[in-house]
Amino acid sequence: MAKGFNRGPAGGGNPMMAQLQKLQAQMAAAQDELAQASVTATAGGGAISVTMTGDQKCKEVNIAADFLKEADPEMLNDLVLTAVNLALDKSRELQEKTMGPLAGGLPF
Repeated sequence: MAKGFNRGPAGGGNPMMAQLQKLQAQMAAAQDELAQASVTATAGGGAISVTMTGDQKCKEVNIAADFLKEADPEMLNDLVLTAVNLALDKSRELQEKTMGPLAGGLPF
């Protein structure tokens, strides 16, 4: 190894490494928070609802029973797709809101 390579300042610690470790811990906490958080989107006037976590995992899809009696399959497919995409958008917004401030803490 080259002389002086990978050594911190006199005094022992490497401030940049400490900052990276702190940021890593904050990111892990934010990811845990996102996994617990959820968002819900609806379509068809509330007939379809999709709940998704902040880490983009679909938790629940609800279709109103009375809507099923009247809906044709093509319309149902379109509304489910719309609700899923809206829920994904909301989940991504939540993720950006939660993780975005941490990107400002990167030391490069």
